[in-house]
Amino acid sequence: MSTARNGLEFLKQMVKFRTEAKTFENVLQGIRVVSGGEGKCICEMKIKEEHQNAGGTLHGDVTATLVDAVSTWALMTSQRQVPGVSVDLNVSFMKPVKVGEDIVIDADTLKIGKTLAFCSVDIKLKNDGSLLAQGKHTKYVG
Repeated sequence: MSTARNGLEFLKQMVKFRTEAKTFENVLQGIRVVSGGEGKCICEMKIKEEHQNAGGTLHGDVTATLVDAVSTWALMTSQRQVPGVSVDLNVSFMKPVKVGEDIVIDADTLKIGKTLAFCSVDIKLKNDGSLLAQGKHTKYVG
């Protein structure tokens, strides 16, 4: 059973607000929520020039921001409905992403305990599903 605070429409409205605000998440403008709710969030994004590093591929900090933001959005649709505070964030980079490529960011809330929540994020190339990066995010929710 889905409520307004943990469903897809809530996610779309929240992401629009957060990426259009004058905050750091503004770097994610253009990200699109394609599904989510019940502790999950799947987004798509086209890599733009402003996302690249000096080597012309997706900057690692943007990748880390995607792990942070999309896992937090997923967590906000869980039964706790809180963003939490980051305790640990880990990102493994497997393959570079070029400007113009479309990616899929798939976040899942794995477990919510009394004080900590554990999330995972897979970032894949949209056209072939190859794994680009994988993140783990632990948040204090207590």
